[in-house]
Amino acid sequence: MAATLSRGLSGVVRTLTVLGQSCFRQSVRAPLGPPPRFSTFIQPQFGFKPLPSPQVCTSQQQSLLQRVSPLIPSLVQQPCRNLTYFSVRKGKRKTVRAVVQRFLRLHCGLWVRRKAGYKKKLWKKSAARKKRLREHVFCNKTQCKKLDKMTTSFWKRRNWYLNDPYQKYHDRVNL
Repeated sequence: MAATLSRGLSGVVRTLTVLGQSCFRQSVRAPLGPPPRFSTFIQPQFGFKPLPSPQVCTSQQQSLLQRVSPLIPSLVQQPCRNLTYFSVRKGKRKTVRAVVQRFLRLHCGLWVRRKAGYKKKLWKKSAARKKRLREHVFCNKTQCKKLDKMTTSFWKRRNWYLNDPYQKYHDRVNL
């Protein structure tokens, strides 16, 4: 964790130094005409030069955000479901494998999951809290609808397992 953080911080520092150098270069030579072609060479001129316009600085700040975003993906990227609507081979909808691994669908349409953080930082949690985190809970209506959209009909069919601990929960009776 510390190594990843130090690598990320060194990348941020590196981009900041590149940004400073590019702003300094723009302030030293700021031609007002069209941009130079590859075959021309601009000699640095010494003397009074105007400061770079604020538009240049804002574009530099935006490019800084674009440079830093690969290092810290949570800044720009939104969480996605990785849902394939049409597969390449058969053109069928595909199941998101993470849903099948993390959740259990009951035949009545409810989904069961573990509580969040049940295996994170257990050294600082009390025994009672660890016991509460080991429990299974039901997903709410919107979560169930989303999970149903992320799985195909194969995962919605009824399964009969020997000694199934969830057998009494598959049908919603005696509520």
